[in-house]
Amino acid sequence: MAVLRLFLCLMVLTAGAARADALSDLVAHLAGDSFSDREAAVAALGDLGDGRAIPALNALNDGRLYVASDGRVVIGDPGTGDALKASDPVTGSWLDPVPAGLDRIRVNNRLRNGIAEALGKLKLFSPDRADRLVAAREAARHGSADTMATLRHAAEIEADAEVKAAILSSLMTVQVTAGTKTEQLAAIASLAGRMDPEIRGLLGQLADGGTVVEPEVKAAATAAARAIDRRLAILDYAINLFQGLSLGSVLLLAAIGLAITFGVMGVINMAHGEMIMLGAYTTFVTQEAFRRYLPESWFDAYLIVSIPAAFLVAGAVGAALERSVIRFLYGRPLETLLATWGVSLMLQQLVRTVFGAPNKEVSNPSWMSGGFVISGGFTVTWNRLYIILFCALILLALVAVIRRTAFGLHMRAVTQNRGMAAAMGIPTARVDALTFALGSGVAGMAGVALSQIGNVSPNLGTLYIVDSFMVVVFGGVGNLMGTLVGALGLGIINKFLEPVAGAVLGKIVVLIAIILFIQVRPRGLFALKGRAAEL
Repeated sequence: MAVLRLFLCLMVLTAGAARADALSDLVAHLAGDSFSDREAAVAALGDLGDGRAIPALNALNDGRLYVASDGRVVIGDPGTGDALKASDPVTGSWLDPVPAGLDRIRVNNRLRNGIAEALGKLKLFSPDRADRLVAAREAARHGSADTMATLRHAAEIEADAEVKAAILSSLMTVQVTAGTKTEQLAAIASLAGRMDPEIRGLLGQLADGGTVVEPEVKAAATAAARAIDRRLAILDYAINLFQGLSLGSVLLLAAIGLAITFGVMGVINMAHGEMIMLGAYTTFVTQEAFRRYLPESWFDAYLIVSIPAAFLVAGAVGAALERSVIRFLYGRPLETLLATWGVSLMLQQLVRTVFGAPNKEVSNPSWMSGGFVISGGFTVTWNRLYIILFCALILLALVAVIRRTAFGLHMRAVTQNRGMAAAMGIPTARVDALTFALGSGVAGMAGVALSQIGNVSPNLGTLYIVDSFMVVVFGGVGNLMGTLVGALGLGIINKFLEPVAGAVLGKIVVLIAIILFIQVRPRGLFALKGRAAEL
């Protein structure tokens, strides 16, 4: 096989202007008498670098390449009935009449591997940019001197910067294992700045190669592997930090409404999670309305409409709950807890009756789909990033309402001293209703955000109610800054604990830590100030 391949390669190199004739001759050799002859022809076609050989190799791999009784090689495709249509594998033109005595050219697993390698080389020179990019990334799997030569030639003629970078990256990867000592050292120096786990594994194999690898190469691979390990460790911290911020923003969205109602009114609202659930179902209903009644081009706007809709729906339900149940139970926290827990069960059953028990899927708009890769496989998804920004906007809006409006002034007055606020003419009952509606509306907007990172179900709120209370108690009841610090802190701590202790044990550790912290600071990180806070 080696002699035949050398002969075929020499034929290719001396073809010069007769490149088409060389291609035709090599395609004819695909009908060789033995598998070894066919493997040599396939390898020579890969070395030829002529993209016109791709149809013949694909047909051979798919079992559609035939040899006629007169020795011609053709591509056979289904015709009428059991008949075959035949085309020339080089020009692609249909043959009429179809050559007689067609016999399928057989392949085995070893030949299929050769075809895959040859196709990888040929697609590096394809006119299609996407094909070249895929081939450049796949070429790293075939570590041979022939692959190195093909990659060097492809890099010389490639004009696209991204494709050329992928070609050079694969060239360095192949060069590590198939190059000379000098080439290996140069490739290791180039790859040492990467953060790909695959590259780390390749360098680790060289570092552990024992006596097979030259000492200088082994030392360079060891140093490069350690450098990659350090960068990967930093990358892990960055990933945990982003995921912690993402989780913290979700906790903040879920808890911020509770912080308002709990802080101003002292109400332990166990139905707060159901306000989140109502916001998520409002998003689902809005999505379905856009799909059914509006043009498809408008679909991406459904999420923008869902935000105020969810705020109004959840806020209205919250106001109705406060007026019909909670206002009769002020000063009786245990009864309030039991009553709102009963309301939460009723709301869950109502949603099951209307929408059914199965989860509902809410699709991301196109502008929230996908993400971008920073380095080493660290992907920042658009939906998580937008949720973090959305959370920041809600927090800023609440701060503006509380500090810059008359309603906010009244709310702060009631929080600090309810009796004095009432004596000054502030309608505390009205403030309570509006505050509860505001907190519930914010929870509804949290449901809009949560619908973009998971399915919507009647139990959605129960997943966040305990964490919401932990955030509020840890940060300080009724304090927005404390809620922000508590949510982000718990989110980041959870994500850093999960790789070490696991998800469940990590939550247990956090819960125990909060219990111990509350023993030292019963009012949380940021305690309220005022006469009411001292009671």
